[in-house]
Amino acid sequence: MGRATAPVETLPLEVSRRVFEVNVFGQIALTQALLPALHRSGGRVVDISSTGGRIAMPAYGAYSGSKFAIEAISDAMRQELAPQGVQVVIVEPGGVRTAMGDRGSAVARDLHSQMTVEQHDRYDRLMAAFLSHSATFASEGVSAEEAAKVIARAATDRRPRTRYTIGRDAALLTRLARILPDRMMDRAIARTLRPHYPKA
Repeated sequence: MGRATAPVETLPLEVSRRVFEVNVFGQIALTQALLPALHRSGGRVVDISSTGGRIAMPAYGAYSGSKFAIEAISDAMRQELAPQGVQVVIVEPGGVRTAMGDRGSAVARDLHSQMTVEQHDRYDRLMAAFLSHSATFASEGVSAEEAAKVIARAATDRRPRTRYTIGRDAALLTRLARILPDRMMDRAIARTLRPHYPKA
């Protein structure tokens, strides 16, 4: 359950913990286990983040929180490991056409069905917009093969960048996150979601 999505108010705490367990602590544990070999070989850590690690949208609180954490941990490791000859790079995919999107939507619908009456009143329209937007975002994304090529480049480039984006959407979103003030970014996200809201 690395991508459970629902408004923060409605997401059961154990689900949020599970998201962080998979996306953050699982990734740290794997990296720690492999670092002795990477020190010996002068290898490279390639952390898979997300555009959600740079921009948080409604219903993505736990998921984006976990990816923001990965971004920070990777930045710290890059500085810690550089003197040891181990490189750390981050890959930030945007929309990618995989089965993960369908599974994530199924989990979101299940979480939606567990909301209280009051939560349904507050968030039904948002969840409908979120699910519609997610389906469009994934369907218009790059193929898994294209994503794999970027990840392979991140792993093998002789002089790697610190971050690689996957897809034009990811490149645009991460640039906007760097230059737009928070309130303007909020308005841009709201405009993106607006066409997906059910008609009144």
